[in-house]
Amino acid sequence: MEKKDELWKGRGAQFDPANKFQKQAYVTEHLEGLDEPWLAEAPKTEYFTELPKKIVNKINSPDLGLGYSLNPYQGCEHGCVYCYARNTHEYWGYGAGLDFETKIIIKENAPQVLVKQLENPKWEPKPIMLAGNTDCYQPIEAKKQLTRKILEVLLRYKHPVSIITKNALILRDLDLLQKLNALDLVHVNISITTLNEELRRKLEPRTVSGKKRLEVVKQLTDAGIPVNVMLAPIIPALNDYEIPELMRAAAEAGASNAAYTIVRLNGAVGAVFEDWVRKAYPDRAEKVLYQTAHCHGGKLNDSRFGTRIIGEGNFAANIANLFRVSKKKYLAGRSMKPYNYNHFCQLTGKQLGLF
Repeated sequence: MEKKDELWKGRGAQFDPANKFQKQAYVTEHLEGLDEPWLAEAPKTEYFTELPKKIVNKINSPDLGLGYSLNPYQGCEHGCVYCYARNTHEYWGYGAGLDFETKIIIKENAPQVLVKQLENPKWEPKPIMLAGNTDCYQPIEAKKQLTRKILEVLLRYKHPVSIITKNALILRDLDLLQKLNALDLVHVNISITTLNEELRRKLEPRTVSGKKRLEVVKQLTDAGIPVNVMLAPIIPALNDYEIPELMRAAAEAGASNAAYTIVRLNGAVGAVFEDWVRKAYPDRAEKVLYQTAHCHGGKLNDSRFGTRIIGEGNFAANIANLFRVSKKKYLAGRSMKPYNYNHFCQLTGKQLGLF
């Protein structure tokens, strides 16, 4: 699907790159057969149902210090242009661009499947990242409440969980988070990419504002919940200059810790991002792409463990130093409290009463 250079309001990706797993693809051609882009309407969000047999996956990446990930939704309506999870949509037969943010798969039986996995005699309690791929508090969660039901299961089993989100909807579940926190079973990660609303609306079109996310950090910390602020991703020449202000604001909101990642544009995400930045910021697109590639050995694509998250080279070093100095200035002496793994208990024979 093609369109003119103006951005579609409310959408991050502006097209769907070809799915590498498919030999054929749907295309949109001009009604009159003209050889020029056609200004089509932005696609509306569609929802599909999936009933997986497994919902928790073991994390094997050495870049992540957690045990498992759980994703109740596939695809994400937030539409963050840079999202590495876009590539996973291709496994479902969809595109990594517009399809990723308009075709949302709902894993309706996620809580029930979670119970079955936790009841496995060989289960080892380690933090479950909720969610490691797409946002578990994206808009459809307000209706489906799968994330809330999952938290209810984890509370019943007294299982540790780490949540990452950009959405203020997490405050709906403050009651459950407080109960989990009383047993040292929960960490919350709030991702804040920018405080520049013009950039946020283009980069992450269906997320709440950076200011609202800071309010979420404050409300969570006021309730005693440990919060880590993720400055992620840092995009060279686009939001890297905001690191000190983001760190100061996070500290004032009460954050216990902060971390960052440098944007990496693997697979089809590179084409989606490059198309977006040339349309959204044509005056600095070359600079953004050059500096981003410089952080990853000269390519936008970087799958190397150890370097893919923080990058390498002069631009990456400047970002690392700015983050380090800012964190020392604003968050010195703060840290996330450790999990308690001793509470976990299996409920064989009782789990049917959960639902």
